[in-house]
Amino acid sequence: MKLSIITINYNNVFGLLKTMESVLNQTSKDFEYIVVDGAAPLNPPDRGTLKQFVQEEFENQNGFQRCTWLSPFGGVGGGFCSESDSGIYNAMNKGIRMAKGEYVQFLNSGDCLVNNRVVETMLTQLRTKNSELRTIDILYGNMLKQLPKRIIRDRGFAGRMPTMLDFYTGTLNHSPTYIKRALFDTYGLYDETLKIVSDWKWYYQVIALNGITPVYIDMDVTIFDMNGISNTNSALDKTERRLVLKELITPAILTDYDKHWIDIEQMDRIKRFKLVYKMVWFIERCLFKLEKWERKRKKEHLYY
Repeated sequence: MKLSIITINYNNVFGLLKTMESVLNQTSKDFEYIVVDGAAPLNPPDRGTLKQFVQEEFENQNGFQRCTWLSPFGGVGGGFCSESDSGIYNAMNKGIRMAKGEYVQFLNSGDCLVNNRVVETMLTQLRTKNSELRTIDILYGNMLKQLPKRIIRDRGFAGRMPTMLDFYTGTLNHSPTYIKRALFDTYGLYDETLKIVSDWKWYYQVIALNGITPVYIDMDVTIFDMNGISNTNSALDKTERRLVLKELITPAILTDYDKHWIDIEQMDRIKRFKLVYKMVWFIERCLFKLEKWERKRKKEHLYY
């Protein structure tokens, strides 16, 4: 099996149906589909409704028979029962342990694939680039963000090698990314003590600190649900990121990032406009000469 697509769901019936429909209608059959349903068992009738919705919607589709359903209320498709999970990353780690594919993709409930040929195209690109580059550890494409009045195409790092500063301020999009499953054996699973930034922490360790190079394809892969927890709880995101940065970066280096990251990003933007950059460079040189002249004048003054 080349690919395992893993969907995490928590009380999101209609989001799950949308996600599953986009997966089960794929033209490629060279993947397995794992749904980890981690809802708390407080309202069993709701879970029965979810199973009924899913069975009525998909039980006649051939792809549904290849779906493994992990749920505290019993399996459908090719699934089985399990205990409730203790959070998003506990559920993701369960999916990773179950996965048999060489690569894994996380497509959480509410997110969906942009069309029914995405997996086929991505796997073709994966085979081509594996033959060219020998091995691909991480392959990613574009993620579309559906806003009320427009769609934003997020290209992530768009093919350039991300730096530590990139991960200080951002991350690699999760849903349009194929991750080699063996990387989790090498670098560990997701940190389950974190609620919403554990995938960012994992990327930071694997890419920024250990030099694994992600490979980019300029194609639209997924449509991202803007109502997810990571997109609506910015305060928790900021708090957890700070804890991780303090854990992974020495205080001296972190102090430099805190002090200079805005200046670096501003200069990167200025460099996109040659005339503006030349003006800024000229002003900076003038200020430097002025400071140098002032230091020299003060030094000479000491001898009088």
